[in-house]
Amino acid sequence: MKKLQLSLILLLLFSSIFSQNLKIKIIETTDVHGAIYPFDFKNERPAKGSLSQVSSMLKIERANKNQEVVLLDNGDFLQGTPAVYYYNFEKPDEKHLYAEVMNYMKYDAGSVGNHDIETGHGVYDKFKKEINFPWLSANAADLKNGGTYFEPYSIVERSGVKIAILGLTTPGIPNWLPPKIFEGIDFEDMIKSAEMWIPIIKEKENPDIIVGLFHSGVDFTYGGYKADSHRNENAAELIAKRVAGFDLIFVGHDHHGWNKSVKNPNGKDVLILGATSRARNVAVANLIFDKDKNKLVSVEGELVEMSNYKPDEEFQLKFEPQFDEIKKYVSQPLGKFKSSLELSGALFGPSKFTELINNIQTELTNADISFTAPLSFNGKIDSGTIYVRDMFKLYRYENLLYTIEMSGYEIKNYLEYVSELWFNKMVDDEEHLIKFKKDKGGKIIFSERTGLPAFANSFYNFDACYGINYTIDITKPVGEKVTIFNLSNGDNFYFDKKYKVAVNSYRGNGGGGHLVKGAKIPKEELAKRIISSTEKDLRFYIMKWIEKEKEVEINSSFNWKVIPEDLWLEGKERDYKLLFN
Repeated sequence: MKKLQLSLILLLLFSSIFSQNLKIKIIETTDVHGAIYPFDFKNERPAKGSLSQVSSMLKIERANKNQEVVLLDNGDFLQGTPAVYYYNFEKPDEKHLYAEVMNYMKYDAGSVGNHDIETGHGVYDKFKKEINFPWLSANAADLKNGGTYFEPYSIVERSGVKIAILGLTTPGIPNWLPPKIFEGIDFEDMIKSAEMWIPIIKEKENPDIIVGLFHSGVDFTYGGYKADSHRNENAAELIAKRVAGFDLIFVGHDHHGWNKSVKNPNGKDVLILGATSRARNVAVANLIFDKDKNKLVSVEGELVEMSNYKPDEEFQLKFEPQFDEIKKYVSQPLGKFKSSLELSGALFGPSKFTELINNIQTELTNADISFTAPLSFNGKIDSGTIYVRDMFKLYRYENLLYTIEMSGYEIKNYLEYVSELWFNKMVDDEEHLIKFKKDKGGKIIFSERTGLPAFANSFYNFDACYGINYTIDITKPVGEKVTIFNLSNGDNFYFDKKYKVAVNSYRGNGGGGHLVKGAKIPKEELAKRIISSTEKDLRFYIMKWIEKEKEVEINSSFNWKVIPEDLWLEGKERDYKLLFN
């Protein structure tokens, strides 16, 4: 018996010493949106996630000698906090803080996100030169030389195992951004790009493992797309199912958080894995590779919460000077608000927020009419002194401001489209005001990620119009909801007249479908409608406007109404409790 036990022990020891199984842990950050520090510069409080916490996790994982670690990022990090805004636009000549952070953390590869492109050539071209790892996008075609604008793929080797990483970027960018921001680049269909590059990688590199790093979401039906739609915004799962060769696909863009497997055309399981956003968690793929058989044995995924890790003290110390500089920047006073501003009000109808932004846009452009939408689900800016940090709550995105030409008919159709996206048809006071997602039984679907009722359409598409007096009747069918009475200055409104209209660049380039699907303006005609565009983002001009005004009285002389008013009030109260309780 003792001899048998000794033999088993020796066998296990022998097996462990000569085992050819290599453990590889691939860690993905995605949609970090500038969350470098464990601090929320906008609200002056601790943040829920940060790269500092990811750095702590990395040091623990890299210290484990029983595994190899690969670190990847899946795009959208150059927009979202004052930390990156400051180095994008206020200190553009200095080495970008985010580049220094990523180099410090020793990223192996990254993909390009749409919000990275949003910063403009001056920012992302410079950033590409400052990082010590390949920045990937195989479907970003370089129109000048016929190649790719960014590197299409990269190779990472660990203990003799060759890992190929193919990067792809959502091709929806031309629908959201001004052409000059991505001048010289064409974002091609992701599926076709994957079909083209997989054979090239296999033939040229002969890798042991192929990983997809796609800044793209999973739900291919989002935004009205279909499985066969060309240049689908969220094609990650379609690629996994249609293009053989991938062992693992990391996703991003949709902030959802994914850990699921699908079958590829050969019946092989492909893991789809992705973190959420703002470094609140990371996606981790645990791979076991049998080197003796030269075969990937298993792939398992998990989402690891960063709340379980303390900020990295060494990280904090290294980047403390930049932290202090950013904090000083956001603490600069701009002016005063005479009354407070609750951003959530814009979800239910006329609000001080949309009126303020529309008023500023009209004044900046001298337009007849202006459109804007709520850009935050919730939040409040108190009365009194307004600081730079408040601007990142007031206006979240780096949009340019366009002045475009629209006819009265197109403005009416635009508003009908908005009404259908936004409001539920109410027949009595027991109905909901907002259009929520519902299951087949008619019950509201609650988001797994937030625990809140899921909007049928994104709230940043709920546009309010300024410059005309109008009503939206929530008891009427689409096409009959909107009644326009006149211009707010008292002049008549004519359907066959051309008007100057202020919109942000996301909307002006077709984002949300308001101009193409709503106003029925052909996509190829949108660029011709642009009368003028700002050089810098709208937030910059809002800051300058507040500095000029010094004291801002936020008006509430609303130029539009939701009717019947009694139904609106009942529905508003019900949905407010449901969403904010």
